[in-house]
Parts: sequence; structure tokens; C-alpha cells
Amino acid sequence: MFAQFTNLVADASGWAYAVILVFALLDAFLPLVPSETAVITAGVVASTGDLSLPLVIAAAAVGAFAGDNTTYGLGRRYGERAKARFFSGQRGQRRVAWAERQLDERSGELIIVGRFIPGGRTLVSLTAGTVRLAWPRFATFDTIAAFTWATYAAVLGYFGGRAFEHSLWKGLVLALGIALSVTAGTEAVRWLLRKRRDRAG
Repeated sequence: MFAQFTNLVADASGWAYAVILVFALLDAFLPLVPSETAVITAGVVASTGDLSLPLVIAAAAVGAFAGDNTTYGLGRRYGERAKARFFSGQRGQRRVAWAERQLDERSGELIIVGRFIPGGRTLVSLTAGTVRLAWPRFATFDTIAAFTWATYAAVLGYFGGRAFEHSLWKGLVLALGIALSVTAGTEAVRWLLRKRRDRAG
């Protein structure tokens, strides 16, 4: 993917920003789309000067915001039907129930943290629409979440690329490794907190 993205940048860097935006948008309701990998890769490429880091961040943030709000709109319009389609399994139902409880108690925090959890951005946005969380509140916190996520991923790639400016693929591997570690750490903390709550209950 890195080689393909680098070739895209060399041919027409303007298209690279469009790809970042579209990936970030689609990832909101198609979690298999590698948006974070694309943003990290773009950050690595930006370290060489072939892309603008601020524009990479802006494209990723706009795409993430648009995708989250599309998912929010789906939840608001189709509600229970959308929830049943995408989260019909036992695990999905547990996640939905958890998200609904958390949205009642701490919606802002959940919208921001959910952006860094695999599938979390989809679940939180869909559930926020389903329970009809006020859109201005959702949009405010989602703006913070989208910008924070875009900055984190792009800057991670950028400094990874700067650290290995003569072997950019090493910078990409380093940045992706750190991103995976952060995701794994977040999931581990959630698992431990859930276990603690279960024992307390």
C-alpha cells in the first residue's frame, strides 16, 4: 500500500488528499476501510515534503467528521433497523447496550474515545443517532474527535518518516506499530475496567 500511495503522490498529490478524505469517510460505516493506515502513510510521505502535513490532517478530519455524521444520520433515520442489521450478534448487542448506557452518562467523552477504538466510531455514531442525542452536542464533540484522530495519525507517520528519512518503509512500520500498540492498550484498559465492574456488580 505504501508503494502505491507514494506513486499516487508522485503522479498527482492533489488526488492523495481526496483518497485520504474518502477513506476516512468510508471507515465510519465500513470499518474494514484502512483509513488510519492511509493517514499514517500520508504522514510518512509528508515528511519528505511531497504532501502538506496540515492538508493531510484537514482531509482526514473532514472525512472522519463527514463519515461520523453520515452514520449518525443513519441511526437517527433508521434507528432500530440499522442497529439490528449491523450489530445483530450477541457481541454486537452487548456493545450497543454498553454504548447506550455510556451515552446517557458521558456522551462527549465516549464520542472522542470511540474514534480510537476499532469499530467504536461506527457504534457510537450510530447509537448516538438512534437514541437521538442532540446533533449540536454530537457535532461539537465529533469535531474534536475527528481533528484529534487525524492529527494523531498524521503526526505519528510524519515523525516516523523523519526518524527514518532514508528508509521510509521503516518509519511506516514504526508508526503502524505504535498505532497498533495504542489500540491494543485501549482495548486492554476497557477489558480490565469491564472485569472490575463485573466483579463489583
